Amino acid sequence: MTSIGGAEMVDWKLAVATATRFVRPGPEVSREEARAVVAELRQHAVTSEAHVRAFTRMAPGKDEGKGEGTASETPVLVVDRAGWIKANVAGFRAILGPLLEKMQDRRANVPGGTVLGAVGGKVTGVELGMLLSFLASRVLGQYETFAPPSRDLPGPPAGGGRLLLVAPNIVHVERELDVDPHDFRLWVCLHEETHRTQFTAVPWLRDHVEGEIQAFLGETEIDPATLLERIREAAQSLAGGRPPEEDGDEGGRSFVDLVQTPAQREILGRLTAVMSLLEGHADYVMDGVGPQVVPSVAEIREKFQQRRAKGAGRLDAALRKLLGLDAKLRQYRDGERFVRAVVDEVGMDGFNRVWTSPNTLPTKAEIAKPADWVARVHRRSEP
Repeated sequence: MTSIGGAEMVDWKLAVATATRFVRPGPEVSREEARAVVAELRQHAVTSEAHVRAFTRMAPGKDEGKGEGTASETPVLVVDRAGWIKANVAGFRAILGPLLEKMQDRRANVPGGTVLGAVGGKVTGVELGMLLSFLASRVLGQYETFAPPSRDLPGPPAGGGRLLLVAPNIVHVERELDVDPHDFRLWVCLHEETHRTQFTAVPWLRDHVEGEIQAFLGETEIDPATLLERIREAAQSLAGGRPPEEDGDEGGRSFVDLVQTPAQREILGRLTAVMSLLEGHADYVMDGVGPQVVPSVAEIREKFQQRRAKGAGRLDAALRKLLGLDAKLRQYRDGERFVRAVVDEVGMDGFNRVWTSPNTLPTKAEIAKPADWVARVHRRSEP
Protein backbone atom coordinates (compact mmCIF):
# COMPACT_ATOMS: atom_id res chain seq x y z
CA MET A 1 0.00 0.00 0.00
CA THR A 2 1.26 3.45 -0.84
CA SER A 3 1.84 5.93 1.95
CA ILE A 4 2.50 9.59 2.50
CA GLY A 5 5.99 10.28 3.76
CA GLY A 6 6.25 6.64 4.78
CA ALA A 7 3.10 6.81 6.97
CA GLU A 8 -0.05 4.82 6.25
CA MET A 9 -3.52 5.93 7.23
CA VAL A 10 -3.68 2.97 9.61
CA ASP A 11 -0.67 1.78 11.59
CA TRP A 12 -1.52 -1.91 11.23
CA LYS A 13 1.29 -3.14 13.47
CA LEU A 14 0.13 -0.81 16.21
CA ALA A 15 -3.44 -2.08 15.73
CA VAL A 16 -2.27 -5.65 16.34
CA ALA A 17 -0.15 -4.64 19.33
CA THR A 18 -2.99 -2.63 20.89
CA ALA A 19 -5.62 -5.32 20.37
CA THR A 20 -3.33 -8.02 21.74
CA ARG A 21 -2.54 -5.92 24.80
CA PHE A 22 -6.14 -5.07 25.68
CA VAL A 23 -7.97 -8.25 24.71
CA ARG A 24 -9.57 -10.01 27.66
CA PRO A 25 -7.78 -13.08 28.97
CA GLY A 26 -9.36 -16.36 27.99
CA PRO A 27 -10.82 -18.93 30.39
CA GLU A 28 -8.45 -20.75 32.68
CA VAL A 29 -7.46 -24.13 31.31
CA SER A 30 -4.57 -26.44 32.05
CA ARG A 31 -1.96 -27.12 29.40
CA GLU A 32 -3.28 -30.65 28.99
CA GLU A 33 -6.86 -29.44 28.59
CA ALA A 34 -5.79 -26.84 26.05
CA ARG A 35 -4.03 -29.48 23.96
CA ALA A 36 -7.10 -31.71 24.14
CA VAL A 37 -9.42 -28.88 23.03
CA VAL A 38 -7.21 -28.04 20.06
CA ALA A 39 -6.96 -31.68 18.99
CA GLU A 40 -10.72 -32.18 19.31
CA LEU A 41 -11.55 -29.07 17.29
CA ARG A 42 -9.20 -30.16 14.52
CA GLN A 43 -10.82 -33.59 14.45
CA HIS A 44 -14.33 -32.12 14.44
CA ALA A 45 -13.37 -29.88 11.51
CA VAL A 46 -12.39 -32.98 9.53
CA THR A 47 -15.49 -34.99 10.38
CA SER A 48 -17.77 -32.00 9.84
CA GLU A 49 -16.74 -31.78 6.20
CA ALA A 50 -18.28 -35.17 5.38
CA HIS A 51 -21.44 -34.42 7.37
CA VAL A 52 -21.96 -31.05 5.70
CA ARG A 53 -21.27 -32.31 2.18
CA ALA A 54 -23.69 -35.23 2.61
CA PHE A 55 -26.46 -33.02 3.98
CA THR A 56 -26.06 -30.14 1.52
CA ARG A 57 -25.18 -32.28 -1.53
CA MET A 58 -22.55 -29.68 -2.40
CA ALA A 59 -19.43 -31.15 -3.98
CA PRO A 60 -16.09 -29.31 -4.05
CA GLY A 61 -15.56 -27.51 -7.34
CA LYS A 62 -12.73 -26.41 -9.56
CA ASP A 63 -11.73 -22.88 -10.37
CA GLU A 64 -9.66 -22.75 -13.51
CA GLY A 65 -6.28 -21.17 -12.88
CA LYS A 66 -6.67 -21.44 -9.10
CA GLY A 67 -6.46 -25.18 -8.64
CA GLU A 68 -8.87 -27.53 -6.96
CA GLY A 69 -11.50 -25.95 -4.76
CA THR A 70 -11.61 -28.77 -2.22
CA ALA A 71 -12.23 -27.87 1.38
CA SER A 72 -9.34 -30.12 2.41
CA GLU A 73 -6.93 -27.75 0.66
CA THR A 74 -7.97 -24.81 2.81
CA PRO A 75 -6.20 -24.91 6.17
CA VAL A 76 -7.98 -25.32 9.48
CA LEU A 77 -6.32 -23.17 12.13
CA VAL A 78 -7.21 -23.44 15.80
CA VAL A 79 -6.15 -20.06 17.16
CA ASP A 80 -6.20 -18.04 20.35
CA ARG A 81 -7.55 -14.49 20.53
CA ALA A 82 -4.24 -12.97 19.46
CA GLY A 83 -4.18 -15.25 16.41
CA TRP A 84 -7.69 -14.15 15.44
CA ILE A 85 -6.59 -10.51 15.74
CA LYS A 86 -3.58 -11.02 13.44
CA ALA A 87 -5.69 -12.82 10.86
CA ASN A 88 -8.37 -10.14 10.77
CA VAL A 89 -5.93 -7.24 10.60
CA ALA A 90 -4.41 -8.95 7.55
CA GLY A 91 -7.90 -9.32 6.07
CA PHE A 92 -8.84 -5.69 6.73
CA ARG A 93 -5.57 -4.52 5.24
CA ALA A 94 -6.16 -6.52 2.07
CA ILE A 95 -9.81 -5.61 1.49
CA LEU A 96 -9.56 -1.93 2.54
CA GLY A 97 -6.35 -1.27 0.64
CA PRO A 98 -7.88 0.42 -2.43
CA LEU A 99 -10.13 2.67 -0.31
CA LEU A 100 -7.32 3.75 2.00
CA GLU A 101 -5.06 4.48 -0.96
CA LYS A 102 -7.72 6.74 -2.42
CA MET A 103 -8.13 8.53 0.88
CA GLN A 104 -4.37 8.92 1.21
CA ASP A 105 -4.12 10.43 -2.25
CA ARG A 106 -6.79 12.94 -1.28
CA ARG A 107 -5.00 13.85 1.92
CA ALA A 108 -1.69 14.28 0.07
CA ASN A 109 -3.12 17.44 -1.48
CA VAL A 110 -3.92 18.92 1.92
CA PRO A 111 -1.28 21.23 3.47
CA GLY A 112 0.42 19.35 6.30
CA GLY A 113 -0.91 16.06 5.01
CA THR A 114 2.36 14.24 5.68
CA VAL A 115 2.32 15.15 9.36
CA LEU A 116 -1.35 14.28 9.62
CA GLY A 117 -0.59 10.95 8.02
CA ALA A 118 2.06 10.06 10.58
CA VAL A 119 -0.08 11.08 13.57
CA GLY A 120 -3.43 9.90 12.22
CA GLY A 121 -2.10 6.47 11.29
CA LYS A 122 -1.02 5.81 14.86
CA VAL A 123 -4.23 7.17 16.36
CA THR A 124 -6.31 5.03 14.03
CA GLY A 125 -4.13 2.01 14.72
CA VAL A 126 -4.76 2.33 18.45
CA GLU A 127 -8.50 2.82 18.02
CA LEU A 128 -8.86 -0.03 15.55
CA GLY A 129 -6.90 -2.18 17.98
CA MET A 130 -9.37 -1.35 20.75
CA LEU A 131 -12.27 -2.46 18.58
CA LEU A 132 -10.55 -5.71 17.64
CA SER A 133 -9.79 -6.40 21.30
CA PHE A 134 -13.54 -6.23 21.94
CA LEU A 135 -14.48 -8.49 19.05
CA ALA A 136 -11.67 -11.01 19.60
CA SER A 137 -13.30 -12.39 22.74
CA ARG A 138 -16.65 -12.98 21.00
CA VAL A 139 -16.00 -14.77 17.71
CA LEU A 140 -16.22 -18.57 17.89
CA GLY A 141 -15.10 -19.35 14.38
CA GLN A 142 -14.71 -17.79 10.97
CA TYR A 143 -14.11 -18.82 7.38
CA GLU A 144 -11.71 -16.09 6.40
CA THR A 145 -11.94 -15.45 2.71
CA PHE A 146 -9.67 -12.55 1.79
CA ALA A 147 -6.55 -12.47 3.95
CA PRO A 148 -3.28 -13.41 2.23
CA PRO A 149 -1.01 -16.10 3.68
CA SER A 150 1.43 -14.91 6.34
CA ARG A 151 4.30 -16.33 8.34
CA ASP A 152 2.08 -16.55 11.41
CA LEU A 153 -1.11 -17.81 9.75
CA PRO A 154 -0.65 -19.80 6.54
CA GLY A 155 -3.15 -19.80 3.74
CA PRO A 156 -3.67 -22.20 0.81
CA PRO A 157 -0.91 -22.10 -1.85
CA ALA A 158 -3.19 -20.45 -4.43
CA GLY A 159 -4.91 -18.05 -2.03
CA GLY A 160 -8.55 -18.53 -1.20
CA GLY A 161 -9.54 -18.97 2.41
CA ARG A 162 -8.81 -20.55 5.74
CA LEU A 163 -10.99 -21.78 8.56
CA LEU A 164 -10.32 -20.25 11.97
CA LEU A 165 -11.62 -21.79 15.20
CA VAL A 166 -11.05 -19.60 18.26
CA ALA A 167 -10.47 -22.15 21.01
CA PRO A 168 -10.67 -19.93 24.13
CA ASN A 169 -13.95 -18.40 23.01
CA ILE A 170 -15.50 -21.78 22.32
CA VAL A 171 -14.47 -23.00 25.77
CA HIS A 172 -15.78 -19.80 27.37
CA VAL A 173 -19.23 -20.10 25.75
CA GLU A 174 -19.64 -23.82 26.39
CA ARG A 175 -18.95 -23.15 30.07
CA GLU A 176 -21.23 -20.12 30.15
CA LEU A 177 -24.10 -22.09 28.61
CA ASP A 178 -23.35 -25.17 30.71
CA VAL A 179 -23.70 -27.54 27.76
CA ASP A 180 -21.85 -30.70 26.81
CA PRO A 181 -18.45 -29.41 25.60
CA HIS A 182 -17.88 -32.16 23.05
CA ASP A 183 -21.30 -31.65 21.48
CA PHE A 184 -20.89 -27.87 21.45
CA ARG A 185 -17.49 -28.01 19.76
CA LEU A 186 -18.84 -30.21 16.98
CA TRP A 187 -21.91 -27.99 16.62
CA VAL A 188 -19.72 -24.91 16.12
CA CYS A 189 -17.55 -26.75 13.61
CA LEU A 190 -20.62 -27.73 11.58
CA HIS A 191 -21.55 -24.06 11.17
CA GLU A 192 -18.07 -22.95 10.16
CA GLU A 193 -17.53 -25.96 7.92
CA THR A 194 -20.68 -25.00 6.03
CA HIS A 195 -19.06 -21.66 5.19
CA ARG A 196 -15.94 -23.44 3.99
CA THR A 197 -18.10 -25.75 1.84
CA GLN A 198 -19.98 -22.78 0.38
CA PHE A 199 -16.80 -21.15 -0.89
CA THR A 200 -15.01 -24.30 -2.02
CA ALA A 201 -18.03 -25.83 -3.77
CA VAL A 202 -18.99 -22.57 -5.49
CA PRO A 203 -15.80 -21.35 -7.19
CA TRP A 204 -17.22 -18.02 -8.36
CA LEU A 205 -18.56 -17.02 -4.93
CA ARG A 206 -15.35 -15.55 -3.48
CA ASP A 207 -14.66 -13.31 -6.47
CA HIS A 208 -18.29 -12.24 -6.57
CA VAL A 209 -18.36 -11.17 -2.92
CA GLU A 210 -14.99 -9.44 -3.17
CA GLY A 211 -16.13 -7.66 -6.33
CA GLU A 212 -19.24 -6.36 -4.59
CA ILE A 213 -17.22 -5.13 -1.62
CA GLN A 214 -14.71 -3.36 -3.84
CA ALA A 215 -17.52 -1.81 -5.88
CA PHE A 216 -19.06 -0.51 -2.66
CA LEU A 217 -15.74 0.90 -1.45
CA GLY A 218 -15.05 2.36 -4.88
CA GLU A 219 -18.19 4.47 -4.57
CA THR A 220 -17.08 5.81 -1.20
CA GLU A 221 -16.22 9.50 -1.18
CA ILE A 222 -16.06 9.90 2.57
CA ASP A 223 -13.33 12.13 3.92
CA PRO A 224 -10.78 10.58 6.31
CA ALA A 225 -11.95 12.70 9.26
CA THR A 226 -15.47 11.24 9.12
CA LEU A 227 -14.20 7.67 8.94
CA LEU A 228 -11.88 8.28 11.88
CA GLU A 229 -14.78 9.79 13.81
CA ARG A 230 -16.74 6.52 13.51
CA ILE A 231 -13.76 4.51 14.74
CA ARG A 232 -13.24 6.98 17.58
CA GLU A 233 -16.88 6.74 18.68
CA ALA A 234 -16.65 2.97 18.90
CA ALA A 235 -13.33 3.06 20.73
CA GLN A 236 -14.62 5.61 23.25
CA SER A 237 -17.68 3.43 23.92
CA LEU A 238 -15.40 0.48 24.50
CA ALA A 239 -13.21 2.48 26.86
CA GLY A 240 -16.19 3.43 29.00
CA GLY A 241 -17.18 6.74 27.46
CA ARG A 242 -20.68 7.79 26.54
CA PRO A 243 -22.50 4.99 24.70
CA PRO A 244 -23.82 6.05 21.29
CA GLU A 245 -27.47 5.58 22.27
CA GLU A 246 -27.15 8.39 24.82
CA ASP A 247 -26.87 10.87 21.98
CA GLY A 248 -30.65 10.71 21.50
CA ASP A 249 -30.33 9.43 17.94
CA GLU A 250 -32.22 6.16 18.35
CA GLY A 251 -29.25 4.06 19.28
CA GLY A 252 -26.33 5.89 17.72
CA ARG A 253 -24.79 5.80 14.29
CA SER A 254 -23.47 2.72 12.57
CA PHE A 255 -20.68 2.27 10.07
CA VAL A 256 -23.48 1.42 7.66
CA ASP A 257 -24.52 5.08 7.97
CA LEU A 258 -21.48 5.91 5.85
CA VAL A 259 -23.50 4.78 2.82
CA GLN A 260 -23.87 7.87 0.67
CA THR A 261 -24.95 7.14 -2.88
CA PRO A 262 -27.83 5.28 -4.55
CA ALA A 263 -25.26 2.96 -6.11
CA GLN A 264 -23.88 2.12 -2.66
CA ARG A 265 -27.34 1.41 -1.32
CA GLU A 266 -27.99 -0.95 -4.22
CA ILE A 267 -24.69 -2.78 -3.67
CA LEU A 268 -25.30 -2.95 0.08
CA GLY A 269 -28.69 -4.51 -0.57
CA ARG A 270 -27.07 -7.25 -2.66
CA LEU A 271 -24.36 -7.82 -0.06
CA THR A 272 -26.94 -8.01 2.72
CA ALA A 273 -28.86 -10.63 0.75
CA VAL A 274 -25.85 -12.83 0.05
CA MET A 275 -24.60 -12.61 3.65
CA SER A 276 -28.08 -13.49 4.90
CA LEU A 277 -28.05 -16.49 2.58
CA LEU A 278 -24.61 -17.67 3.72
CA GLU A 279 -25.27 -17.24 7.44
CA GLY A 280 -28.80 -18.62 7.28
CA HIS A 281 -27.64 -21.62 5.26
CA ALA A 282 -24.94 -22.34 7.84
CA ASP A 283 -27.47 -22.21 10.68
CA TYR A 284 -29.90 -24.43 8.74
CA VAL A 285 -27.21 -27.01 8.01
CA MET A 286 -25.90 -26.91 11.57
CA ASP A 287 -29.36 -27.71 12.91
CA GLY A 288 -30.14 -30.19 10.13
CA VAL A 289 -27.03 -32.28 10.69
CA GLY A 290 -27.11 -31.76 14.45
CA PRO A 291 -29.73 -34.34 15.54
CA GLN A 292 -27.79 -37.13 13.84
CA VAL A 293 -24.37 -36.37 15.35
CA VAL A 294 -24.91 -33.93 18.26
CA PRO A 295 -27.12 -35.61 20.88
CA SER A 296 -27.77 -32.42 22.87
CA VAL A 297 -28.35 -30.15 19.86
CA ALA A 298 -31.81 -29.00 21.02
CA GLU A 299 -30.48 -27.81 24.36
CA ILE A 300 -27.48 -26.12 22.73
CA ARG A 301 -29.62 -24.31 20.17
CA GLU A 302 -32.10 -23.05 22.77
CA LYS A 303 -29.43 -21.74 25.12
CA PHE A 304 -27.36 -20.25 22.30
CA GLN A 305 -30.36 -18.41 20.84
CA GLN A 306 -31.12 -16.96 24.26
CA ARG A 307 -27.53 -15.78 24.51
CA ARG A 308 -27.69 -14.15 21.08
CA ALA A 309 -30.92 -12.38 21.95
CA LYS A 310 -29.94 -10.85 25.26
CA GLY A 311 -26.38 -9.81 24.40
CA ALA A 312 -24.08 -8.75 27.22
CA GLY A 313 -25.41 -5.48 28.58
CA ARG A 314 -25.75 -1.87 27.55
CA LEU A 315 -22.20 -1.28 26.38
CA ASP A 316 -22.33 -4.42 24.26
CA ALA A 317 -25.62 -3.24 22.74
CA ALA A 318 -24.13 0.18 21.93
CA LEU A 319 -21.15 -1.35 20.18
CA ARG A 320 -23.34 -3.81 18.31
CA LYS A 321 -25.33 -0.88 16.96
CA LEU A 322 -22.26 1.12 16.01
CA LEU A 323 -20.51 -1.79 14.32
CA GLY A 324 -23.64 -3.01 12.57
CA LEU A 325 -23.62 -6.35 14.43
CA ASP A 326 -27.38 -6.13 15.00
CA ALA A 327 -27.75 -6.46 11.25
CA LYS A 328 -25.64 -9.63 11.35
CA LEU A 329 -27.95 -11.18 13.92
CA ARG A 330 -30.92 -10.43 11.66
CA GLN A 331 -29.04 -12.10 8.80
CA TYR A 332 -28.88 -15.37 10.74
CA ARG A 333 -32.60 -15.27 11.43
CA ASP A 334 -33.88 -14.06 8.06
CA GLY A 335 -31.47 -16.21 6.06
CA GLU A 336 -32.34 -19.37 7.97
CA ARG A 337 -36.06 -18.75 7.36
CA PHE A 338 -35.38 -18.28 3.64
CA VAL A 339 -33.39 -21.51 3.34
CA ARG A 340 -35.91 -23.51 5.33
CA ALA A 341 -38.85 -22.22 3.27
CA VAL A 342 -37.14 -22.94 -0.06
CA VAL A 343 -36.00 -26.44 0.94
CA ASP A 344 -39.51 -27.23 2.18
CA GLU A 345 -40.89 -26.09 -1.18
CA VAL A 346 -38.42 -27.49 -3.74
CA GLY A 347 -36.09 -29.79 -1.78
CA MET A 348 -32.35 -29.53 -1.24
CA ASP A 349 -31.49 -29.98 -4.91
CA GLY A 350 -33.97 -27.27 -5.83
CA PHE A 351 -32.48 -24.96 -3.22
CA ASN A 352 -28.97 -25.61 -4.52
CA ARG A 353 -29.87 -23.83 -7.74
CA VAL A 354 -29.10 -20.74 -5.69
CA TRP A 355 -25.40 -21.51 -6.29
CA THR A 356 -25.68 -21.61 -10.10
CA SER A 357 -24.53 -18.05 -10.74
CA PRO A 358 -24.76 -14.53 -9.26
CA ASN A 359 -28.08 -14.21 -11.10
CA THR A 360 -29.64 -16.99 -9.03
CA LEU A 361 -28.67 -15.48 -5.68
CA PRO A 362 -31.71 -14.13 -3.83
CA THR A 363 -32.32 -10.42 -3.69
CA LYS A 364 -32.84 -8.69 -0.36
CA ALA A 365 -36.60 -8.65 -1.06
CA GLU A 366 -36.56 -12.38 -1.90
CA ILE A 367 -34.86 -13.20 1.40
CA ALA A 368 -38.01 -11.85 3.05
CA LYS A 369 -40.29 -13.55 0.48
CA PRO A 370 -38.79 -16.94 -0.44
CA ALA A 371 -41.75 -17.77 -2.70
CA ASP A 372 -40.67 -14.95 -5.00
CA TRP A 373 -37.23 -16.53 -5.41
CA VAL A 374 -38.80 -19.92 -6.11
CA ALA A 375 -41.09 -18.33 -8.69
CA ARG A 376 -38.21 -16.52 -10.42
CA VAL A 377 -35.59 -19.27 -10.40
CA HIS A 378 -37.88 -22.26 -10.85
CA ARG A 379 -40.21 -20.39 -13.17
CA ARG A 380 -43.23 -21.10 -10.99
CA SER A 381 -46.28 -18.97 -10.43
CA GLU A 382 -48.11 -18.52 -7.19
CA PRO A 383 -51.43 -20.44 -7.24
